Amino acid sequence: MEIVVTILHVIVCLMLILIVLLQSGKGADLASAFGGGSSQTTFGARGAATFLSKATTIAAILFMLTSLTLYYYGGKPSSSVLKDLPSSSAPAKKK
Repeated sequence: MEIVVTILHVIVCLMLILIVLLQSGKGADLASAFGGGSSQTTFGARGAATFLSKATTIAAILFMLTSLTLYYYGGKPSSSVLKDLPSSSAPAKKK
C-alpha cells in the first residue's frame, strides 16, 4: 500500500509543478497590452485563470493528503540493526 501511495504522491507532485508552471505571472497582463493580445486564447480570456487555480487547489490538497499518508506509514518504529549488538562499556583502545 505504501508503494501505491508513493507512486500517487510522485504523480501528484509532477502535476502540481506542471500546473503552477502553466499559470501566467502577474506581469503577463502588462506584456499583453503591448502586442501580445492573444496570449490567453487557449482557455479564453479568464478561463485559464479559473481552471488552473482550481486545478492547483485540487493538486495541493491531494499532495498534502498523500504526504500525510506517507508520514503515517513511515512513522512506524522500525527494528534497528544495532540493538542486537552487545554493548561494550570499555572505551576503545588507541594504537
